[in-house]
Amino acid sequence: MVSLSAIRTSNALIKSTFPAGLVAVFIGATNGIGEASLKQFAQYTNQPRAYFVGRSQDAGDRIAAECKALNPGGEYIFTKADVSLMRVVDEVCEEIRRKEKSLNLLFLSAGVMSMDRSETSEHVHLLSSLNYYSRMRFIGNLLPLLKQAETLRRVVTVAGGGKEGPLDSTDFPALRVPLPQIRGHLCSLVTLGLEAISATAPDVSFVHDYPGTVLETALWRGKGGPPQSAYDILVPIEESGERHLYLATSAKFPSLAGENAAVPVGDGDSVALDTKGKLGGGMYSIGCDCESAAPLEMLAEFREKDMVKAVWEHTESEFTRIGVFKSGL
Repeated sequence: MVSLSAIRTSNALIKSTFPAGLVAVFIGATNGIGEASLKQFAQYTNQPRAYFVGRSQDAGDRIAAECKALNPGGEYIFTKADVSLMRVVDEVCEEIRRKEKSLNLLFLSAGVMSMDRSETSEHVHLLSSLNYYSRMRFIGNLLPLLKQAETLRRVVTVAGGGKEGPLDSTDFPALRVPLPQIRGHLCSLVTLGLEAISATAPDVSFVHDYPGTVLETALWRGKGGPPQSAYDILVPIEESGERHLYLATSAKFPSLAGENAAVPVGDGDSVALDTKGKLGGGMYSIGCDCESAAPLEMLAEFREKDMVKAVWEHTESEFTRIGVFKSGL
């Protein structure tokens, strides 16, 4: 386990490691883990420019002001949007692409606690849309900007790294997957989708992490989320923000090319194993202790069955059905 003291030591080196003006996009940052991570990013970087997206204008205004108080030299730009809809995702990305030529960090934590089978207006399972399809859409749309960054180039998606489970290839959207199996199914979907994308971007590092049961979030308050029996390691919300900033900036998680700058790995720590069991392979499934947690045998079996290709072909077919352009990956 990476200790909290080691994480704080690493985060304290961010300002001396990276140049001023890092650009980041936070999706789902008007509460919980996204908000906490955004504030840590604001506090520990030099003159950052952070775009953040959520559904509450009041929360967005409040958080922008709080970030400005933490770091007056930064810019904090809020967009109100329902990112469960692929057309809205495209609109948000197009606005960012008009303003930016490069991007250092894409941080994705939008989600919904309800386990029912409700659908979006685009006829996508809402839970799957926010946990998988929307995130893949953001990554595909903004990947060209990430590839253009001169220093840090990283994607962090907060879901269930290490919690991958059996994947029903006849029901990728999880419309019929039994509720007890739905977390493992969606976590596998995310990891395989990221593997498909990472194969096209060796200069970008990808982290799929499980945050633990984070206090002061909708899940902790019990708004329709998993039962108490599903809770495991309890993590204070501020610590979660610190840990996610570490995931976003540490050299423990290099790209496959290994050339993008990051905070050096500290004494007693080491570069992480990727989802294929390779040291520093660029695509990581990480537990709440900030260590590699990928179920290597299960993921290897998925690859043997060509599931990475099957998952991405399904993803592109959904985008086509909805009527949005293909990503070109």
